[in-house]
Amino acid sequence: MGAARRLAAARLRYCGLETLVDDATLIVSELVTNAIQHGRGAQVTFTMTVRDGFLRMAVHDETTGRPVVHDADNDAEHGRGLFLVDCLTAAHGGTWGTSDGGATTWCHLAVPDGRP
Repeated sequence: MGAARRLAAARLRYCGLETLVDDATLIVSELVTNAIQHGRGAQVTFTMTVRDGFLRMAVHDETTGRPVVHDADNDAEHGRGLFLVDCLTAAHGGTWGTSDGGATTWCHLAVPDGRP
C-alpha cells in the first residue's frame, strides 16, 4: 500500500497536480487495502492516468464481487474505506464504481482547471 501511495504522489507531483495528492493517495490506499484484504487473487494491479480532464485510478484484484459502502458504527475500527472513496470522489466532481464483475474498482477525479 505504501508503494502505491508513494508512486501515485510522485506521479501527480510530476504532472503538476499537487492539489490532488492528499485525496488521491488516500483513495489509492483504501482501494489497494480492500483488494489485499478481500481479494482472493494472486495479483493486485494499480493504474493511474490523466486524460480528458480527469485523473483515473483503478485497482484490479482478479476477484469478482462488487464492493459495498458500509455504515460503520462509531467505534468500529474498519468499514469506512469505500465511504471515504465515495466522499472524496464526489468532492472532486468525480465518480467511482466497479467493472469486470467487481474485479476492478475505479474512480475518476476532475482535474483542477480542466487540465489534460
